[in-house]
Amino acid sequence: AAIPYMRKVGGGAIVNVTAVLGKTPPASSLPTTVSRAAGMALTKAMSKDLGKDNIRVNTVCIGLIRSNQIELKWKKDAPELTWEEYSKNVVGPTIPLQRIGETLEAANVITFLVSDAASYVTGTSVNIDGGSGGTL
Repeated sequence: AAIPYMRKVGGGAIVNVTAVLGKTPPASSLPTTVSRAAGMALTKAMSKDLGKDNIRVNTVCIGLIRSNQIELKWKKDAPELTWEEYSKNVVGPTIPLQRIGETLEAANVITFLVSDAASYVTGTSVNIDGGSGGTL
């Protein structure tokens, strides 16, 4: 729906959001894995179709980022721990940066992708996962 308006003003940027698991799907994740991979394919196809209109299209692949869902799991599994302890000691060892990401960290990457600083970035997917993804 926004594309005609973006064309009218001479371009813009679209950032699709999916999960890093779309690149390395776990077992028993068929429906969501297919939709995540489709989101990345949609991004690539749109970037090729819309580039001539100066519309950039990228995807961010989110890993473990602090959210209501993650906080509910923390409060259920380890309510005796502070957020920092839970993030670093319970979940952190599975993530190279050894902690759960903060919402602002994901927002900063998205802000970059829609800014003029990313004026030559289109058709790509960026992992925001602290290094935990299994792909390049």
